[in-house]
Amino acid sequence: MPTTTDFLQYSQWSGIATLIFAVLAIVALIFKWGFRFRLVGATGFMIVLTAGLFSLSLVPLSRTVIPGAVKYTLVYDNSSTQTVIATTPQITPTEVEATLRQAASNLYSYGRLGTKGNNEMTVRLRTVIHPEPGLSVPLYLGQIKRTLASREDNNMVVELYLDKIAQLSQPTT
Repeated sequence: MPTTTDFLQYSQWSGIATLIFAVLAIVALIFKWGFRFRLVGATGFMIVLTAGLFSLSLVPLSRTVIPGAVKYTLVYDNSSTQTVIATTPQITPTEVEATLRQAASNLYSYGRLGTKGNNEMTVRLRTVIHPEPGLSVPLYLGQIKRTLASREDNNMVVELYLDKIAQLSQPTT
């Protein structure tokens, strides 16, 4: 995965290419070449591309990896304080906790806004069980609450619903 320094280098090369396209476009406009307006469009595109690459060099693109976490899918996100992730029913309590911690770290963003008086994000983990043929039931296995004030949160509160996790091991009819 490219790092911020890689994107900075890409933006430098793209900036050089943008300058070359700009010089070519100016020369084409002066000498009234037939493809001069195509060069103006290409120069505009290169400016946008360079700006995008430079912005990617400013923001870290890192994902947290917690040992023991399993793959999850984002099911619901209100872009503020509530998110729900889903995973398979074959999960243990330690995997639930690790997955919740990983999701809380990966889903954090400076752009999330807390609601009035609530400056913490809640991530809930669920799975779907099938107690009988033709019936699907969502089952919430736990949740984690973290602050939205800073990226590093050492005081995350993890709640595991052990009674719900115990339902996963019960045989279905």
